[in-house]
Amino acid sequence: MGARDPLIERFRQEFGGEARLYRAPGRVNLIGEHTDYNDGFVLPAALQQCTWIAAAARPEPRLRISSLRAAETLEFALDDPNPHPRRDWSDYVRGVAIMLQRDGHRLTGADMLIDSDVPVGSGLSSSAALEVASGFTLLDGAGRAIDLTRLALCCQRAENEFVGMRCGVMDQFASCRGAADRVLLLDCRSLEFRLSPVDPSVRLVICNSMVHHELAGSEYNRRREQCEEGVARLKAVLPDIRALRDVTAADLDRHGALLSELVLRRCRHVVTENDRVLLAAAALEAGQVGEVGRLMNASHASMRDDYEISCREIDILVELAGRVEGVLGARMTGGGFGGCTINLVRVDAVDRFADAVGQAYKQATGITPQFLVCRPGAGAGVAN
Repeated sequence: MGARDPLIERFRQEFGGEARLYRAPGRVNLIGEHTDYNDGFVLPAALQQCTWIAAAARPEPRLRISSLRAAETLEFALDDPNPHPRRDWSDYVRGVAIMLQRDGHRLTGADMLIDSDVPVGSGLSSSAALEVASGFTLLDGAGRAIDLTRLALCCQRAENEFVGMRCGVMDQFASCRGAADRVLLLDCRSLEFRLSPVDPSVRLVICNSMVHHELAGSEYNRRREQCEEGVARLKAVLPDIRALRDVTAADLDRHGALLSELVLRRCRHVVTENDRVLLAAAALEAGQVGEVGRLMNASHASMRDDYEISCREIDILVELAGRVEGVLGARMTGGGFGGCTINLVRVDAVDRFADAVGQAYKQATGITPQFLVCRPGAGAGVAN
């Protein structure tokens, strides 16, 4: 019996017939926050936690999708000439189908039963996992060749253009291209990437604050607008730049007067964060895990002070982590305003870390956090 055999059996009960099983993971970002939509660098890892889809083809060009998490079944026509979002979970599935068709893929109808163990609203990219799992399911069901990079871009467009979240490509790319026990250094402009092993002396420990502030979506888009404003103003003296990826810290020192104090701080986070990602990747490959931890700490300070996307609960978790012996670094991960921290912890300190931080966080906030000792997992694929 496989781990997801109950989903196959539930499919038989709900739709009848036999299903094929697909999976796509969530992701955690070791370092590199809000750099992806600025053409920058990121260092994520795919998780072992996934969205799972049991699916089978159906003759007419319609999608019938059912979610165990949402406890509802919805139906959509693939040939709808004027599709509109419902503003719910189904937009991630339908948006991907729309973008795949616009990309030239001829899809067939499908019945899809969806389940997931990626926490929602935690900064672990449950939306990207759903998008990528849906896209892989639809392409494989239609007998189409699957280019994982092209799939990631279609899923990003679905979130940008149909869902309305102006995210970069990191989440979808990590879900597509992640590998077991590896982190992925991604150049978000060229989409060149390399996979690097995680030092066996440390673990990535995710701590879920259990809070998610509602302004996350609107503030995410506003940060992107502020970055674009910074680029537009800096073009007056740096005409060759295309994105903040092309701006250096020295450029900001020389030309920061062109920007408002707020926009300057937003740009400074992105510019310095890109530098931190490249330094962290090099340190990781050299086995210098202490330096990786130092860069993670600096990343959080930048997100807290310059980009202003942290919150009280996340800052408490990071501060508490810093007090535990064996914790090398801690930072917020994800879009911001709640969700999770990612902690680089010595193997022999993992239990001590969870006990100490869990108790102190509950005392400070009244909330019991959740901990996940993470091993990077494989990217999207067929699961049976």
